[in-house]
Amino acid sequence: MDVITTHTNADFDCLGAMTAALKLYPGALLSFPGSQEKGVRDFVERHPEYLPHFTRAKDINLDAITRLIVVDCQQAARIGRFAEILGRPGLEIHIYDHHPVTDDSIRPTGGTIALGGSASTLLAARLSAQGVSLTPEEATLIMLGIHEDTGRLLFASATPEDYRVAGWLLDQGARLNIVSDALTPELTRAQMGLLKQLLTTLKTSIVNGVTLSIAHASCDRYIGDIASLAHLMRDMENMDALFIAVAMEDHVYLVARSHVPEIDAGDILKGFQGGGHATAASAVVHNQSLKQVLERLDVLLRRSVKGEAVAGSIMSSPVKTMPDTVSITGAREFLTRYNCNAMPVMAGEAMVGVISRKTVEKALHHGLGDSPVTDFMHTEYLPATPDTPLAEIQSYMVTGNRRFVPVFAGTSLIGAVTRTDLLRHIHGGRRGQSGTLYDLDSLEVPVRTRSVAGLLGKRLSAEIRETLHRLGLVGDSLGMSVYVVGGFVRDMLLGIDNQDIDVTVEGDGVFYAERFAVLHGGRVRSHRKFGTAVLVLPDGRKIDVASTRLEYYESPGALPTVERASLRHDLYRRDFTINTLALCINNDRFGHLTDHFGGQQDIQERVVRVLHNLSFVEDPTRVFRAIRFEQRLGFHIAPHTENLIRSSVRMHLLDKLGGERLFSELVQIMREKEPCAAVGRMSVLGLLPFIHPSLKLIPSTERVLQETGQVMAWFRLLYLEDRCETWQVYFMALCDGLTATEFRDACSRLAIAGRLAERLCSQRHMVSTTLSAIKRRLKQAHDVSNGQLYLWFSDLTLEMLLYLAARASSEEIRRSVSLYLTRLRSVVPLLSGDDLHALGMEAGPQFRRVKDRLLEARLNGEVTSRDEEEVLAVSLIRAGLKTYNINKIV
Repeated sequence: MDVITTHTNADFDCLGAMTAALKLYPGALLSFPGSQEKGVRDFVERHPEYLPHFTRAKDINLDAITRLIVVDCQQAARIGRFAEILGRPGLEIHIYDHHPVTDDSIRPTGGTIALGGSASTLLAARLSAQGVSLTPEEATLIMLGIHEDTGRLLFASATPEDYRVAGWLLDQGARLNIVSDALTPELTRAQMGLLKQLLTTLKTSIVNGVTLSIAHASCDRYIGDIASLAHLMRDMENMDALFIAVAMEDHVYLVARSHVPEIDAGDILKGFQGGGHATAASAVVHNQSLKQVLERLDVLLRRSVKGEAVAGSIMSSPVKTMPDTVSITGAREFLTRYNCNAMPVMAGEAMVGVISRKTVEKALHHGLGDSPVTDFMHTEYLPATPDTPLAEIQSYMVTGNRRFVPVFAGTSLIGAVTRTDLLRHIHGGRRGQSGTLYDLDSLEVPVRTRSVAGLLGKRLSAEIRETLHRLGLVGDSLGMSVYVVGGFVRDMLLGIDNQDIDVTVEGDGVFYAERFAVLHGGRVRSHRKFGTAVLVLPDGRKIDVASTRLEYYESPGALPTVERASLRHDLYRRDFTINTLALCINNDRFGHLTDHFGGQQDIQERVVRVLHNLSFVEDPTRVFRAIRFEQRLGFHIAPHTENLIRSSVRMHLLDKLGGERLFSELVQIMREKEPCAAVGRMSVLGLLPFIHPSLKLIPSTERVLQETGQVMAWFRLLYLEDRCETWQVYFMALCDGLTATEFRDACSRLAIAGRLAERLCSQRHMVSTTLSAIKRRLKQAHDVSNGQLYLWFSDLTLEMLLYLAARASSEEIRRSVSLYLTRLRSVVPLLSGDDLHALGMEAGPQFRRVKDRLLEARLNGEVTSRDEEEVLAVSLIRAGLKTYNINKIV
């Protein structure tokens, strides 16, 4: 069986080439491997009579294919499920394509591969040579393919053969009015909006005589057929080369058109795993932001046009440096002496970091002048070479807010590019060569502030969306900008359910909360000193409301001083970039996302990163939060952020942290679903001794923690209604290796409330005593009565029972705990005190003993009914309990 196919997202050249191939391979099945461009779909809908019969790819038996004919494509990754049979012995593969052969091209057994204007031309030329006649419909479909890929025979890639074949197709009855209508489609409202964005951001630069035009846009939902927009823009302007990048949903779509040999569109978009040829190409980029794609495109374009500016042409040399042995005070002297705003830090001949004047001054403000410069230097930097393009350096400086890029020859530091060097070059450079090929300022709108309204509709419940709309409308009525911030926004982008709404108001947050309560019900708990309030809705949900504010710290680890400030300052005070996103909920900007500090990119790259080098100095609790977010979200702490954590540990900053704050962070970690990995990270980073100097993650403690994880998973499967303070179980497991005195000292360091601390200490002792008694009893006898289990376990809290099960590491003891939790603890005698009194028993000490004996009998199955309990009670009363004493724990 013969099958004719093409690439996914098929265009008119695919359709025309497949139509021509069917004339060469009569009886073959035509099958698209996937979707088609919108223009093709619209044409098929308007003119179904033009189309030959197509078979769906999923309906074709791959085993029955003996010859596969592929047109307008050579890549296995682009032919869908037909790629599954490429390696099958005996399969014939014929390819007809006008793109160049590459390393990943399919190896054909027949067909024709020749550079030209279109694949339709290749096949139609064969038909013409063989004297094959076409119907007007067939000729029109093939003509469509030629006109689309050659820009209506106006592209530089158009060849005399394209013109000759087009003339032959006219002789065969091709209808140019149909071709014209199909290639000039009416734009939808969404496409018109996208075109407006593209024209607004369009920037044209002249690089070595080549006119390069780049435009970008973004929208929160998919809009099809952006290639037609590229055609329109190309026709509207006299462009040598046009590149458009559109961010839609979670992808960035690239379309390229080139009229000049200096720019090979297909070769450039190979850098994005795209496909095409010299004059037309496209790509779909995953897991990168629009800004990242444009930065990469800028680098690729500059490399494709010779004569670009590089680091070696503008760098300053030699470079002033400071040794890694100097203090922060000494660093200021170096910076002042050489009038530098940033300087490399050297360990011998090796560069180990960069220190900025801003960081030094802030550290001095906190009284850290004697600290080594290595504790606060920036350890992540762009290591340039003399050949590094300036576009790459400029992108690094602008997006990362950096002022210094070192230049290396091998491992030797030979120069540096500073902001001053770059600005001097830009100011003195020729027009079109000074900066990036796109406009960073215009990029701020779609990248830093973009609409995610469509995403809100998909990922938030109707109830939450309604609440956000109400919050926004109250802000509108008061003339205040209202934003949802923090973890709610982060988790929404990640697709994680989060019901905790934090609202920031540019104005009086307390007044805003009170106004909302008046309009929509609820009550407000306010803290006017900090400009914050808790809004309690009528259904019990709570919303934290705050005025935009900045915070500064008088000393390391101290609570912050708060002042009113802008939204940007408010976001800058937060712990990590992933928590700095602000979602506007005012009616006219509902769903607009503001990103001042690269939070979206770090979420995409799954990185936990602080905003500045003194973050852990100002608030050491962020160390624990970094670990918690890393483990909960499956992210990784950025290398420089981890270096800052280690510096904080070396400086003993956590010793200055109040016990209550340290305890609060520890409890939050222990409440995570899987806290063991976080404890491991705490150990690696040297944080455990801040809880107690003797606390270490030794093998026995690791075993108890791992067993605790298994016990908690088992406990959740019991589906009991009991509320369990999970953190207590993991906390006891973490401290398992401490002595009783050390454990009490740890509770004191954490400032655990007296009553709770006393209960933890006493229960910990009871666990040890009970476990010893159980082990002794199990050595003496294999069978333990239910009554004995009850006596062992009844005085232990649920959390301590689970800790006991984990510490014992015994399946038999775990089964005993399960039996107690699921059945024994709910057992009570059927006879009440009044019943015993009615049987003639007087009040006194024996009253309790009779009740205990009845409970023991019921637990052990000696009595099963009320009557049997009465018989036993009467016998106990008459015998005076002389022979009935319940065993106690020994």
